[in-house]
Amino acid sequence: MIKRARNILKNLYGYDSFRRGQETIIETILNRENILGVMTTGGGKSICYQIPALIFPDLTLVVSPLISLMKDQVDNLRQLGVETAFLNSSLSKEEYLKIIQKIKNRKIKILYLAPERLTNDYFIKMMEEIPISMLAVDEAHCISQWGHDFRKSYLEIPNFLEKIGQNPLIMSLTATATPKVREDIVDKLKLKNPKIYVDSFDRENITFKVRRNVGAESYIVDYIKANPKKPGIIYAATRKEVENLYSYLQIKGIKVGKYHAGLDEKEKNRFQDSFTRDEIDVMVATNAFGMGIDKSNVRYVIHRNIPKDLESYYQEAGRAGRDGAPAEAVLLFYEEDITTQEFLIEQNEESSDEVKKEKRKKLAKMADYAYLDSCYREFILKYFGNNMIKNYCGNCSNCREFKDVEILTLEAQKVLSCVGRAKETIGISTLTTILLGKIDDKIEKKEYHLLSTFGIMSNYKYDWLEEFIYYLIRESYLEQSAGSFPVLKLTNKGYSVLKNLKSVYRKSNETVTFEYFNNPIFERLNELRKKIAERESVAPYIVFSDLTLIEMAEKRPKNRWEMLKIRGVGNQKFKNYGESFLEIINSFENSKMPKIEENEYLTEERIKRLKKALNLDISQEKLKQILEESLFR
Repeated sequence: MIKRARNILKNLYGYDSFRRGQETIIETILNRENILGVMTTGGGKSICYQIPALIFPDLTLVVSPLISLMKDQVDNLRQLGVETAFLNSSLSKEEYLKIIQKIKNRKIKILYLAPERLTNDYFIKMMEEIPISMLAVDEAHCISQWGHDFRKSYLEIPNFLEKIGQNPLIMSLTATATPKVREDIVDKLKLKNPKIYVDSFDRENITFKVRRNVGAESYIVDYIKANPKKPGIIYAATRKEVENLYSYLQIKGIKVGKYHAGLDEKEKNRFQDSFTRDEIDVMVATNAFGMGIDKSNVRYVIHRNIPKDLESYYQEAGRAGRDGAPAEAVLLFYEEDITTQEFLIEQNEESSDEVKKEKRKKLAKMADYAYLDSCYREFILKYFGNNMIKNYCGNCSNCREFKDVEILTLEAQKVLSCVGRAKETIGISTLTTILLGKIDDKIEKKEYHLLSTFGIMSNYKYDWLEEFIYYLIRESYLEQSAGSFPVLKLTNKGYSVLKNLKSVYRKSNETVTFEYFNNPIFERLNELRKKIAERESVAPYIVFSDLTLIEMAEKRPKNRWEMLKIRGVGNQKFKNYGESFLEIINSFENSKMPKIEENEYLTEERIKRLKKALNLDISQEKLKQILEESLFR
C-alpha cells in the first residue's frame, strides 16, 4: 500500500517524495498499527493522515483544536478534488444539516471536528452507524497537563470511541512534545503498544535570533519596512500589548491586523481572513492566534515578549516558513517580561502547585535561551531530547557570526609572532611597517629589519593589515599598554594561538534575504495567484505555495510535463491553474527583456531586477548604459 501512497503524493499533491518521517508514519498506519508522531511545525503532518484516509475504505475523523486549521485544510483538499468537510460553530444551520446528510450518505472521506463535538449526544448516536477507519488527533499535546496548551476536551477522545463501540486506528500528531508529554499522550489516549516516531525537531529554513533590550516598537517598524510584502506574525503577551502595538503600526502606515480573546468572533474572523488572503501584511496577536493555522507563506515571526516556555516559543516561531522557503524567528527580550509571565502562572487558578512549579521551571529554561551566547538551535533541540547538532548550526544569530568566515589563524600567528620577536616594545604603526617589509630610519635604528618576521606579510594592503591588528586587540589576542606611546602585549589568548591551541575566525554578520520577492516573474505569478484566490474565495497559498512559485520562476517550465516536475504541482492543480501560470512564464521566455514603460525611471533596484531576470554576466553600470542608449537616444 505504500506504493499507492507514493502515487497519491505525486499525482494529487505534486511531490516526488515524502518529507523525512512522513513515509514512516504513513507506512505504520497502513500496516494497521497505532502511532504517535512528533514532527516539527511545517514538517507536513497533515499529509500523514490525509493520504491513508484516501486509501482506507471508511471515514477518517480528524480532531483539531481551531476553526482556522479546519477551514484551510478543507479548502486545500477540495482544491485537490477530495470530498471533505468540517463541523464547528462557524457553520450555519443549513450548512450543518447538509454536511450531516453527506456523512450519512458516506460521501465524506475526511471529517474535521473540534474535540467538544465528541460530547454531543446527537453526534455520538450518528457515529454509532458510521464506520470509522481512522481517528487522527492533531495537536495531540493538548491532551497532556504537562504540555503547553492543555485542553480538557481532548480527554473525551477515548470516552467517545467507547461510546460509539468502535476501535479505529489512531494516529496522534504533535509538533512539540518533551519525553514526559509523549508518555502522557500515550497514556491519556489509551494507546496500547503504539509505534512512536520522533522526527528531528530542526527547522533548517528558519533563522533564529534574539535581540535584547532594543526599542521594541522602532525595531518592529524598521523590520517590517525592511521586508515589505512579506507576511509576518508578531506575538505579544497581553491583549493590552497587542492593542498598543496594533495602533502604533497603523499610525506608521503598515497594513496590520490584530487577534486576541477579547475581540468578538466576527472581528477575529475578519482580521484572520484578511491575513490568510494576503490583504494585510502583519498580524499582531496573543498566543490565542495561530495554533494549527495553515498559512504556509509566513516569512517571519517576532515575539514582542518572552513566551511562557520553549514549547510555546518553538511552535509559534515554527509558523514561519511552513513552505520550506527562508524564514526568520526573532525574540525580543526584556527582563521585566519574565515577571509578567510569572504573574500569569500564579494567576491560573486551575493549575495545581505541582503544575505551577513545573511551569516556573519551563519559564526559567525560556529565560536561559534568551541569555544564550552559544547556538540557539542546539539549545532548543536538546530541550526536546534531540542532540543532532553540536555547538554550531550556521543559521541562528549567534552561529551566523561564524558562517562563511575567513580562518585567519596563520595571519594572526604572523602578527603575534612579530610582536613577540620585537620583545613587546612596538606600537601598531611600527608593527604594520615591519610586517609589510618597509624600511625607514626607525626600523633601521632599532634593527627591526633583521627580524625573521620582517616583510612576512608584504603581499597585504596597509589598510587591511592595520585594521586586522585592531581586530586582534578588540578580540583580546593583543592588548595595548597605557601611556602616550602605547605598545602591544601578547595576552594568554594570543599565546594560545601561537601554540596552535586556538584558531582565529573573522566574524561576519549575515541577514536573511527574500530576494525572490523582487524577481519580476515571481511578482507576476504572485499577482495571478492572488486573482485566482480572490475568485475562488481561498487563501493564495492554497492555490500554490511561495516555494512552488519560486521554483516556477527559477526553472521556467515551458509545458505541462515540465510544470508537473515543479514541487507542489500535481495533476489536479495543473488542470485547475497550470495553463494560466505557463502563459505568464512563457511570456517572459518569448520576450528579450521585461517591458519598461516610458515613464519609468531606471532605478538601481529596477536595473538589478532586469539583470537577474535576464541572467546577464555584466555589471549593473554597464547594463544601465546599454538601457539608456537603447531607450532614451
